[in-house]
Amino acid sequence: MPWGTWPVAGDYSTLGEIFDAVADQFGHIEAYVDGVDRLTFAEWRRAADAVAQHFASLGVRPGDVVGISLPPSIAYAIVTMAVIRLGAIATGLNTRLGAREVEAISSLCAPRLVVHEHEQPPAGLAQGVTTLDVDVIEAIWHAEDVVLAPAHVAKPTDPVVIIWTSGTTGVPKGAWFDHQNLASIARAAGVISAPFDRKLSATPFAHAGYMGKLWDQLMWVNTMVLCPTPWSALDMVRLARSEHITVAGGAPVQWEKFLDILESDGGPRPSLRVGVVATAPAPPPLIERVRNTLGCTLVVRYAMTESPSIAGTEDDDADLVKARTVGRAQEGMQIRVLDDMEMPCPSGIVGNVQVAGGCVMRGYYGAEELTRSAFTDDGWLRTNDTGFFDAEGNLVLVGRRSEMYIRGGYNVYPLEVENVLLEHSEVAEVAVLGHRADTIGEIGICFVTPAHPEAPPTHEALTSWVRQHLADYKVPDEIRFVTALPRTRMMKIDKEQLKELLVAQPPVRRTQPKEHTDG
Repeated sequence: MPWGTWPVAGDYSTLGEIFDAVADQFGHIEAYVDGVDRLTFAEWRRAADAVAQHFASLGVRPGDVVGISLPPSIAYAIVTMAVIRLGAIATGLNTRLGAREVEAISSLCAPRLVVHEHEQPPAGLAQGVTTLDVDVIEAIWHAEDVVLAPAHVAKPTDPVVIIWTSGTTGVPKGAWFDHQNLASIARAAGVISAPFDRKLSATPFAHAGYMGKLWDQLMWVNTMVLCPTPWSALDMVRLARSEHITVAGGAPVQWEKFLDILESDGGPRPSLRVGVVATAPAPPPLIERVRNTLGCTLVVRYAMTESPSIAGTEDDDADLVKARTVGRAQEGMQIRVLDDMEMPCPSGIVGNVQVAGGCVMRGYYGAEELTRSAFTDDGWLRTNDTGFFDAEGNLVLVGRRSEMYIRGGYNVYPLEVENVLLEHSEVAEVAVLGHRADTIGEIGICFVTPAHPEAPPTHEALTSWVRQHLADYKVPDEIRFVTALPRTRMMKIDKEQLKELLVAQPPVRRTQPKEHTDG
């Protein structure tokens, strides 16, 4: 649905302005459904303003950073908007982060306040950071008599959210966005957003899929229905039917399991308008199956933390376009493919993907050097992805310049894990690779040369070591002990040989770390 047909009357330049407009005009509509808990847009504003008043009493001022270390929940949404109402900057701290990651993030953004889960402040916070238990937040918004903070008058160019990702060096990077960014991301939604949609969300709220889409939810007056964690096909079917879901997302294997249940249990067909695939191509047989079973189509989206909207297919694209490409640039975005000499690549020739437009971050918070290196001299974002344009102008992705792999929707950079493992006294050398896996996309395989081959460390000892320092999704799924790692002529570890070994000897999952699969 094109820009200009959205249901909220009026023109708005900041998130706070459109938030007020939606609460005034559509306050009775549900903004969130989380299990048995429901929150309307009017209730969201009242709760956010009450919590904002408490934050102000704790010293939070415009421009301050507030960290949110909570799982996806109504409480997370209330805290986020409370921060924004004060003119402060909201940032999510994934509850699965390790102490080292939290420490790095804390040093970069210096949060004034961190809201956390019940009696569990995140380890690694800098000394002097004020922490607040979510129980206090819940008591405030449920109180009958509350004091409402006046909304801060923000500028469209004020920072509003910081979304964290890791780099190839393992250093966290905080992509920051202003109000104009979030409005541009909403304009670029295309077919996946329409007035009064009810969307099934399995996205971690600290991710760009939530933090970057706040304006999108408001602009289209969408209801977010939270899917329980870990994801299950039964939950997806149950909620799709009972909550009248119109938009849902998932990896191809998740859609297959969803359809298996729908086709076998004899229950009513959900009212889905469109389905989204964001973690892998959509095979033509799956697209046809969705069309026959649900009466809707699948579309593919390409995005990243630094630009939550980039490209996508449309509902009327041919099935093969959806299976082989990520479509064309979304509204307000541009894509180019350049060779290593920074010259445009002809159609069909693989090069480096770069993007520009209103959805691209303003920079990395507190990291000017990283920001400069992320952009070209003429202002285009370097994505580290490689790809080419087909004859019709669709973008085909072929890989990443970095070695990053995506496990259950989370980016994992091998060097970060390797550096942690090398600190273990019983590890001499290590190499980590991603390997394709069902359901969660990729898993981590770790090759280790023990410091004492006669008494190597156990698999459990090394995975526990990584889990102490890093998020649990970065813990290798399989560890293989080898006498030596293969080397290139330059004496670097030859990961291409290791990849060949994985093809010859596919991994066997030995442990089951806590899973999360994004929808």
